[in-house]
Amino acid sequence: MNLIWEAFWDLSVAMGIYILFGLLAAGVLHQLIREEWIQKHLGSDTHGSVYKAALFGTPLPLCSCSVIPFAASLRRNGASKGATLSFLISTPITGIDSILATFGMFGWVFTFYRVFTSVILAITAGMLMNIFDPKEVAKKGVAFSATPPNAPSPIIQSAKEEKKPPFSVSGVFQYGLVTLLGSFSKPLLFGLLLGAFITAAIPSNLQELFNDNRILGYLLAVAIAAPMYVCATESLPIAASLIIAGVSPGAAFIFLSAGPATNTVTMGAVKSMLGTRALVIYLSVIAIGSITFGALVDIVFDTLSINMGINLHEHRGIVEEAAAVLMLGLIGWHLIRGLFQQKEKGCNGGSCCS
Repeated sequence: MNLIWEAFWDLSVAMGIYILFGLLAAGVLHQLIREEWIQKHLGSDTHGSVYKAALFGTPLPLCSCSVIPFAASLRRNGASKGATLSFLISTPITGIDSILATFGMFGWVFTFYRVFTSVILAITAGMLMNIFDPKEVAKKGVAFSATPPNAPSPIIQSAKEEKKPPFSVSGVFQYGLVTLLGSFSKPLLFGLLLGAFITAAIPSNLQELFNDNRILGYLLAVAIAAPMYVCATESLPIAASLIIAGVSPGAAFIFLSAGPATNTVTMGAVKSMLGTRALVIYLSVIAIGSITFGALVDIVFDTLSINMGINLHEHRGIVEEAAAVLMLGLIGWHLIRGLFQQKEKGCNGGSCCS
């Protein structure tokens, strides 16, 4: 039990600063980008919106957790399911920071391959979402919307009816830390707990799980990477250490692709935002695509030039710990607030009033 709680805290420290950054960045995005622009470019159930979402998300320096508030903001403001899913995949796998770090460690060929494959995975998932998910009759708020029940949906309102207020710092905090975080605080907490359990259960010597059977190594790489929380940049030294330990470059690439693309927290957010069908498409594309592109690495790239110039042991200081405390405190506040709101609704409905 102690290992689980220790893993829970370590996971919160690793994620907290990115979650908070993503929430505040989403608050800025909400105030700067007009809803009609999002609806025009990302709102239609067409392949074009999926392409734009994939390319728009590729250079953004957001991990698989800080991308959740961004994606939630896009969805709330009118982005289609396909475009939202495409954005959720392309954004965390790469970013301008991880692109430069990948170039410094693995060279430009491997870097281009990583960026190219992330865009392909994102576009494939978005297109499948548009094909297999029923067409949306009207834009609706996401399932975990924190909008009051009697209030009109901001997505259903027309651009003429809604006047965007002037930019304000308080508006950034209100939208990011109250509206958005409140909308997925439960899935976030569940993902943290599940991720901590998985992290505590996985052996520390991961390289011993891989053997000479490359296919088995690929499957193990996906099974280990998918539920774990690891950012695009942070996954690089892990992948490099796996290669040094004797793991095939293809299996290491699978870790680089599937690890940042998803984790237990993102899985819960995808299901909450887009539904079970989207979650199945999301996981299937990441798993099958990562294995396919990883196998191609072993087939095509026989030799990789690796420059081990990055410190494998990253120290987390007081800033990261303070961010974790703040994030967990906000989650607790939202959960308690939600319980009181449910109690008030039940009381108003006559179920708890004498």
